[in-house]
Amino acid sequence: MAKARKQKKLDHLKRVLAALEAGDTAPVHGILAELHPADIAHILEGLPPEPRATVWAQVDNQHMGEVLLELPEAVRVDLVKLMDDQALVAAAHALDTDDIADLIPDLSDEVIAEILFALDKQDRQRLDAVLSYPEDTAGGLMNVDTITVRENIALEVVLRYLRRRGELPEHTNSLFVVDRDDRVIGLLSVAKMLTSDAWTRVSQVMEREVIKFPVHTADKEVAAAFERYNLISAPVVDENNRLLGRITVDDVVDVMREQAERERLDRAGLREAEDLFASVWQTVRNRWTWVAINLVTAIIASRVIGAFEGTIVKLVALASLMPIVAGIGGNTGNQTTTMIVRALALGQISEASMRALFAKEIRVSLVNGLVWGGLLGIIAYILYGLVYLGIVMTAAMTLNLLLATCAGVAIPLVRYRLGRDPARGSSVLITAITDSGGFFIFLGLATLFLV
Repeated sequence: MAKARKQKKLDHLKRVLAALEAGDTAPVHGILAELHPADIAHILEGLPPEPRATVWAQVDNQHMGEVLLELPEAVRVDLVKLMDDQALVAAAHALDTDDIADLIPDLSDEVIAEILFALDKQDRQRLDAVLSYPEDTAGGLMNVDTITVRENIALEVVLRYLRRRGELPEHTNSLFVVDRDDRVIGLLSVAKMLTSDAWTRVSQVMEREVIKFPVHTADKEVAAAFERYNLISAPVVDENNRLLGRITVDDVVDVMREQAERERLDRAGLREAEDLFASVWQTVRNRWTWVAINLVTAIIASRVIGAFEGTIVKLVALASLMPIVAGIGGNTGNQTTTMIVRALALGQISEASMRALFAKEIRVSLVNGLVWGGLLGIIAYILYGLVYLGIVMTAAMTLNLLLATCAGVAIPLVRYRLGRDPARGSSVLITAITDSGGFFIFLGLATLFLV
């Protein structure tokens, strides 16, 4: 299924490119009109700046806001620059208030003022409520369009109210039961409401155990709770348990996707997601920090090799075996780091469990070192006929895997304790340590026992 969707997206992109190459933009509008905003965003992201601007001009005005929200920030900012104030206000006006809040950081003060002026009083109050909280908190994620009921009324009254209302907010699976002070005391499942007797009171069928989020809860914690408890929506409350809004699963999916994307970038040492067709300078600026760090670590590794130049000259076989020791160590370190970063993100590591986890990882690396190092030692003996070379290979592999495990645990934990992102640049640092350390261990042992 995923492969079919991927192929379908590629087909849409090819059709658009074919129309642009033919110099006819008329078919482009028809193609885009058939697509979901997320698919339009995929096409725009895959185009260089000039054809991207041409295609963007063919997007229907009422869909522009939704498409902008589906785009990576780097692409969205460039497209916003192509729009005049009137178009931006119209695009924002077609969005829900929580979606407008997501778009506002990329807009000028003048456009924001026009958007606020165009909203009615109720929507303006809703937008102000969302904007008053950081975007990476439950308050920043919430939508203030909620439906509340009292516990002492009959389900028939609730059903009449909903019919008069006309429609439900998206992803409404439960109504919030509140007291006279708007404090959340329960949830009324829509399924339970529809399958129970109409004269049953809300208090008889409502769920009293409610998973709710204080307004300043970090978005990572919200996402973890939605995943753990299979939530579709959940209330957001203030310090007095008063209802402020609700979070829905579609917003949480966006958070999860952004977190996964951020972790992938951080492991590679990238500061932010970049537009594939960004300018050379923007791309260089995004990548240069960790490239420079990698250069320094590569120089260190080369100096380690240089210090053992005499050993390598006497036994040339060492030159062909060195990369194996370093490469396997780097892979092991990255595996360990990935597990630690994931555990930190899910809140699974405590002071009590840290020692047990570290001891387990050490045992794993010891077993892997002896097994795979022993195998490589046998291969080295077969290839070069030197028993001590095989022993050195086994010992070096085992010691480097132990080093890689220690680094794989320590690097994310130290960064976490310092308040930094534990995933950022971890892959680069692990590779640096296992390269330099692996070369030093292998060549050092070779110097002691083979030369």
